[in-house]
Amino acid sequence: MPTNVVGLREVFTDPLWRISVHLTPVEVDLLRSEPLRRLHFIAHGGASAISTLQSYSRLEHSLGVLALVSHFRRDDQVLRVAALVHDIGHLPLSHTFEGVADLNHHAIGTDLLQADAVRAVLARHGISTDAVVATMDKRSASPLSSHSSLLNLDHLDSYVRSGRFSGRLNADPAVLLDRLELKDAAISTDRETAGTLVDLVCAEARLHTSWENVGPVSVVRRLVCRLLDGGAADPYRLARMTDPQLWSAFDSLEATRAEGTMLRYELHRLKVVSGGVPDDPSAWNYALRKIYSSAPLVDGERLEVSAPELAAELDHLRLLPTRFRVWWT
Repeated sequence: MPTNVVGLREVFTDPLWRISVHLTPVEVDLLRSEPLRRLHFIAHGGASAISTLQSYSRLEHSLGVLALVSHFRRDDQVLRVAALVHDIGHLPLSHTFEGVADLNHHAIGTDLLQADAVRAVLARHGISTDAVVATMDKRSASPLSSHSSLLNLDHLDSYVRSGRFSGRLNADPAVLLDRLELKDAAISTDRETAGTLVDLVCAEARLHTSWENVGPVSVVRRLVCRLLDGGAADPYRLARMTDPQLWSAFDSLEATRAEGTMLRYELHRLKVVSGGVPDDPSAWNYALRKIYSSAPLVDGERLEVSAPELAAELDHLRLLPTRFRVWWT
């Protein structure tokens, strides 16, 4: 099935959702721009791509969100564009070192939308950059970003795509899609399908608190700090690297070369525990920034009302550990 990631044909078919999208001229031009092409070299799963099989890219996810928007709001061109460009500000390895040196992919993405590489494309097709930015704003009533506690299209694609790659998805995504609707910019479905989605949300949260994520993420953050402290890269240049360029930067600096090699080829030597460990001068602390737990609606109502047992499952995620000690053996 041709996925058409560079817009060479008029139709893009998402392999997960099996939605065929008739690409508009502005979408074709965006797919050929540097900010979108770069996303093909950014792992959606971040540093956990080293320790798992979740190797798909930010571009694949962005095209998946475009497919969902075209399914639910086919004629909303601004929303379609926002779906395609919503992740252009992501750092190499996605969320892995978000917050280091105050780097924020939302702010970087907004800046990039005002830069010539994207703004000129949008202007050529008569699309307002401000309208696209507003659609991506967390305060907007947009199915891409609104209702931080409710499941939007961006998070829907992330949970289902991650579930497919990790073997946790027991439903056919195309069948699942037929049971979903947008209600006040949030995903609404029946009780059974909501249970499937909540299972995926909970599994993703547990992945984020597991060795597979905490270990490699904590090491990459350490290495990035050394790159910055050593003057090997300034924060913005670092933020615009691709994953291969980041690994090359690690290899180029003596302070990061050895541990970067260990991370790629001797990951089994990494130990992670929640809470404290016996004093070990080589261990370091790591704290998760956030655990995502957005919930679908059931028949248009919040889980607390329509399915309290599912709401309780999500609420239990608050008990997951968020502080860890990590060290090499």
